[in-house]
Amino acid sequence: MSGLRSFVARRLLLGALQIVAVVLLVFTLTEALPGDAAVALAGDQPDPARIEAIRAAMELDRPAWERLTDWVAGLLLHGDFGTSLTSGRPVGEYITDGFGPTLLLATLTVALLVPAGFGLGVLAARHEGRIVDRVISSVTLAVYAVPEFALGVLLVTVFALQLGWLPPTAVGYGTDLLGHPSALVLPVLVLLSRPVCSLVRLVRAGMIDALASPYVAQARRYGVAGVRVRYAHALPNALAPAAQQLARTIDWLLCGAIVVETLYVIPGLGTVLLGAVAERDVPVVQGLAVVFGALTVTLNLGADVVAHRLAPRAGVAA
Repeated sequence: MSGLRSFVARRLLLGALQIVAVVLLVFTLTEALPGDAAVALAGDQPDPARIEAIRAAMELDRPAWERLTDWVAGLLLHGDFGTSLTSGRPVGEYITDGFGPTLLLATLTVALLVPAGFGLGVLAARHEGRIVDRVISSVTLAVYAVPEFALGVLLVTVFALQLGWLPPTAVGYGTDLLGHPSALVLPVLVLLSRPVCSLVRLVRAGMIDALASPYVAQARRYGVAGVRVRYAHALPNALAPAAQQLARTIDWLLCGAIVVETLYVIPGLGTVLLGAVAERDVPVVQGLAVVFGALTVTLNLGADVVAHRLAPRAGVAA
């Protein structure tokens, strides 16, 4: 148990340092972007005096390091993500509004990903080298090669425009996506496409290695039933890399599904981030960076702990 606590403590420290690095990097890159939020708010034909007044109201005339210091202090002491430069709304409201649709998409995708990925991976491993394995491997490889944007456009063309079975976007539904499940079908399929292919291949490879291991052969010699050998002895040893891949997938679903949200006009965190970058809304970008960083650290910490428990020697070596 002490070894596990030490492992978790190291991962937490590393995660905290990663979040700090992400915040500093995002702030620096945002400051380096061309353009000016005050100019954007001043209109198409801005008056220099109005621009200066807007800059003063937004405190953009202060040095960048002072604004960064105040923002970090407010976040650590009060949990305050700051205020949007362009709308004056609290950044926390942006995060709250966008988190619901993104979380819904991620939850539905993972709910389908886990049984499909593990089920197909185990099925392919059981029929290694035979027609079932070849079909599953070929289909997953082909689907993985298709970019999300291209697959999304193809699905919209076929199922929305030609067949008329599903809506092409989520326009008009707002954040009430659960009340309109038909608008979720195409985005979830696109989000599911690549992660399920990766998970299937990892589970297949892990199961094949485990089924060929000496301890599985010994269990079979003792007369242990085939189902018990596969699921009680072989499968747990194939779960460590699959658990880490699943954590990376959930992290991507929550933090990086920008293409899908943009394509289907879903008001999630990805859409909020794109809008904030376009408007040079530094506090919103920083707030999202902290949320994304914290989610990444938490998910990867959980995956590392699971992998550590399933394969203690590998976890210690890490």
